[in-house]
Amino acid sequence: MCGIVGMVGQGPVNQEIYDSLLLLQHRGQDSTGIATAEASGVFHLHKARGQVREAFRTRDMRSLLGEIGLGHCRYATKGTASSEEEAQPFYVNAPYGIVLVHNGNLTNTRELTDELFHKDRRHLNTSSDTELLVNVLAYELQASMAGLELDPEQVFQAVSRVHQRVEGSYAAIALIAGYGLLAFRDPFGIRPLIIGTRPAADGKYEWVVASESLVMENAGFEIVRDVMPGEAVFIDLDGHLHTKQCADDPKLVPCSFEYVYLARPDSIMNGVSVYEARLRMGERLADTIAKYTPAGTIDVVMPIPDSSRPAAMQVARKLGIEYREGFYKNRYVGRTFIMPGQAVRKKSVRQKLNAMSSEFKGKNVLLIDDSIVRGTTSREIIQMARDAGAKSVTFASAAPPVRYPHVYGINMPSRQELVAHGRTIPEIAVELGCDYLVYQEVEDLKAAILEGSDLDDLDMSCFDGRYVTGTVTEEYLAWVEGSQES
Repeated sequence: MCGIVGMVGQGPVNQEIYDSLLLLQHRGQDSTGIATAEASGVFHLHKARGQVREAFRTRDMRSLLGEIGLGHCRYATKGTASSEEEAQPFYVNAPYGIVLVHNGNLTNTRELTDELFHKDRRHLNTSSDTELLVNVLAYELQASMAGLELDPEQVFQAVSRVHQRVEGSYAAIALIAGYGLLAFRDPFGIRPLIIGTRPAADGKYEWVVASESLVMENAGFEIVRDVMPGEAVFIDLDGHLHTKQCADDPKLVPCSFEYVYLARPDSIMNGVSVYEARLRMGERLADTIAKYTPAGTIDVVMPIPDSSRPAAMQVARKLGIEYREGFYKNRYVGRTFIMPGQAVRKKSVRQKLNAMSSEFKGKNVLLIDDSIVRGTTSREIIQMARDAGAKSVTFASAAPPVRYPHVYGINMPSRQELVAHGRTIPEIAVELGCDYLVYQEVEDLKAAILEGSDLDDLDMSCFDGRYVTGTVTEEYLAWVEGSQES
């Protein structure tokens, strides 16, 4: 999971890209970077570890010249803190010069690494799949060129061949020196990518492409639409938009975890309001709670701030039980799900949340969280509720049990790390230390997200083990797990 943004303006874009990354900070706090390009084709790039406000100084911003640019905020998907060398954007100097950012996870990195070295004769300096992607794009762009000049059709031919070679999830934005901005999305549209525009003073148009719609809304851009699965979007330096479907058999199957946890509630993705989807999750979860918990065992409903709040409000409303805020959140601590390592996550829970004893003492509490992944955070929160005086603790997840690795860009690579893997729900309740445990049903989650939309399918692989790209094998999962242990 990462946040990406690209802009084509009629004036300097450095500040607006910076502001956009602040809005996307929830998608990754490990490292960040911005690249801009002048009309002459000269790139300017700065990237560093840490959050956006930590990474950029005034001198860095002043050096980011140009009316076209892109930005990235990242969290490592391998369970450890990333090195600065793997911070994005990535750059290659031929053809023309390309800078690229990427949100997702490639699942055929072994094959691509071998092809790039032995067939394409390209050098890789990191283990980042983004470096793989930019080199595949560069090679195919070079192969598409009919002469010295580059036109949109040649760009689209290159993206078509990228789709043929690359497997997994990817939403990508690239700058091509002297030509413009390219954005493309994998043939399943697993990771989000949205286009926006606004008129400039000279009658031309400015453009933005980003992971979430809130970027457009906060910067005065009109949302045009989502980039379609398999589609490529090319915006030239004059602000002209060119688009083409570059995949043979595209099918929109977006990641359900975006709606559960990753995206901000004020975003709209693939025509679905994240906030309204979370409300519907609460509606359906309430029915399951009523079915599996004894009457009279819940006095109050409390959310685990922040992403579970809409679901918790709906649970309380539908069950007719009082809604209370029992946890105070320290907003200066990052999201624990994307913290590197179990020990860091465990420590950060109590730094991030404080239980107010006045809300817990002597009460039977129902805690609602968006999901339960490793169980580290949930276990700590349940213990905090008991320490604050709760009489009993019922814990409910707005998402189903996470039983399978997520290989499309979420940090769930190992089955052994998942608290639900190989355990029944009563066994998980014992592991977490709660009195009762309730999970959302798989079909209820799917229905809550799809309701009222044009979508007909979702990637729910971490819940049901069905990998939508059809290329994820048991051997690959074992290799990924082995890579985490080494």
